[in-house]
Amino acid sequence: MKRIFLTFLFIFGTSAGATTVENFMLLDQHGDSHELYYYSDADAITLIVQGNGCPIIRNALPDLKALRDQFVEENVVFLMLNANPQDNRQSILEESVEWEIDFPVLVDETQLIARALGVTRTAEAFVINPKTWELVYRGPVNDRLGYERQKIEAEENYVADAIYAVKNSETLSVNAVGAKGCLINIDEPQSEISYTEDVAPVLKARCMNCHTQGGIAPWAMSSYDMVRGFSPMIREVLRTNRMPPWHADPHVGDWSNYRGIPADEKKLIVDWIESGAERGEGADPLVAFATATLQEESEASWSSGMPDLIVNVPAYEVPASGVVDYQTYEIPSNLEEGVWVRGLDVIPGNTNVVHHLLVGSIEANNESGGSVFDNYIGGYAPGTRGGSFLPEDTGIYIEPGSKYAVQMHYTPYGKAVVDETQIGIYLYDEPPKSYLRHGVVIDYQLAIPPNVKAHEEAAYFQFDKDAELYTILPHSHYRGRSSTFEAIYPDDTRELLLSVPNYDFNWQTGYNFTEPKFIPAGTKLIHRTVYDNSKQNFANPDPDKLVTWGLQSWDEMLYGDFVFRWIDETTDNPIHSNGRFRAAQAIGFLDKDMDGGIERDELSGSMAKRFIPAFQHFDTNSDAALGVDELYAYQTFVAERRQAAAQAAASSQATLEE
Repeated sequence: MKRIFLTFLFIFGTSAGATTVENFMLLDQHGDSHELYYYSDADAITLIVQGNGCPIIRNALPDLKALRDQFVEENVVFLMLNANPQDNRQSILEESVEWEIDFPVLVDETQLIARALGVTRTAEAFVINPKTWELVYRGPVNDRLGYERQKIEAEENYVADAIYAVKNSETLSVNAVGAKGCLINIDEPQSEISYTEDVAPVLKARCMNCHTQGGIAPWAMSSYDMVRGFSPMIREVLRTNRMPPWHADPHVGDWSNYRGIPADEKKLIVDWIESGAERGEGADPLVAFATATLQEESEASWSSGMPDLIVNVPAYEVPASGVVDYQTYEIPSNLEEGVWVRGLDVIPGNTNVVHHLLVGSIEANNESGGSVFDNYIGGYAPGTRGGSFLPEDTGIYIEPGSKYAVQMHYTPYGKAVVDETQIGIYLYDEPPKSYLRHGVVIDYQLAIPPNVKAHEEAAYFQFDKDAELYTILPHSHYRGRSSTFEAIYPDDTRELLLSVPNYDFNWQTGYNFTEPKFIPAGTKLIHRTVYDNSKQNFANPDPDKLVTWGLQSWDEMLYGDFVFRWIDETTDNPIHSNGRFRAAQAIGFLDKDMDGGIERDELSGSMAKRFIPAFQHFDTNSDAALGVDELYAYQTFVAERRQAAAQAAASSQATLEE
């Protein structure tokens, strides 16, 4: 009983007798993310406990839908919660389809939220006031349902009364009996948890890449005393999924660079904290690990030996506070001959402020300015020290005379410092077997309306040859809310490759497949991003702005990066066409119905002026649409004509000068 009482003290603070619900984040049956405190602009929040196979909650569904309809014009949020140990997300989704449950059902795999709320049965409702986060009502939805008995109509509508009371700032007076529903098997918190044998190894594996002396995290997990002191904060960031910084849906994909925390380990840590965070017996493993890490940092060097090339990033003074825009540099490579990259290492000048680094190369003849993604090489993020090497027998070619494109993301930490980061590049002695290619699903035409919480944009890239996919990276700016990558194969089957339900601009994560993904010719790689351009988005620079494409963080991007190789391409026999690739990218964002070609009515503005002329002579199959090959032929024709015109003008000018 003592342990349960401690749990309630953690979850529900009390002030003048009011019960306060703390923040949490869970995914629903569709994989969408829901953070309780995000709904602070609602008039009321209703959370109903659901469980598969329970006849009472099934029987209550018409009442719940009628209740929602009653407040359809009001700003009331309705959510469900499933904490049944026998249910999982797939079975909950199947139940939702069969029973037409169109409420978000939050899946509480760890039971931490249900346990904190004191949930014991399905069909119980919780009404929360989002202005104060007070729990104003818990109990049955109404008095219509009993065990194997039911009334024709409810005489008392408890939840409706509670919602009205919250909306009208009235005191609620309800005389409701306990909710009738199916009992839920809520696990008791583990009592015999060893700090030295159970907790410390999890912290070491999941947290201490960043939480070390001099690391990017604000404090170091250097001992039991430090961890115990920060234990309430650890519990909070685990419940809200803020830490560890891994944003992929754990039910989608298998990633070699996984840095999240499994549900069982999350539950272990929270159980330990809520049961008192006892020290127990034995030496402190974190002390020894922190000491060894500090020694390694003091002897910072290239982890994989001396690199073949060293790029010195210009010194930058990071202020003590504020937000630092991405710093971008173009650094001459001074390469007289082309080289093949096989790996990368980074020594941050100051690990407290270097949040991440990206590096690529720009062709020597690119006078219009390039991007780190023109010929992406690799990057650094907290916890990735140790060097990163390309897939076996693949390489990235850097042309002679190229410039290195470097993007630095700095995060002030309370003290002004100067950073001088070094990038080490490892080269092949001989060309590798295959090119490692880099592509982007992109949409230059996105337009995000003002004051909209969820606006979706999508584009695709269609592979014309068999490929192997190694890495995918969703990129947007401050308004990015969630992102997915989906493959539609030539036989029309679909596979969700990656879902990032809670995108965070501060963590530019590339997700590396544990095994390369085979992509047959004809596959469409679809990238979708949902944007939050509302005031509920704390990071939003201006919710009243129509947001369009732009490089600055106050603009936006639909930018789905992917790293791949053509299966039939070798360095001795390159088959990649940059021009055709760009044509496929253009089709991918202009083809709004994603049928594989651009119709006239899909073009507007500058794009219509640019491409409508192509329909007259380059629609070779006369299907009233431009496919990739047709668009590529037209773009080649236009480029050649421009080049010829430029040469003619130059010749004419030379004649005049003579």
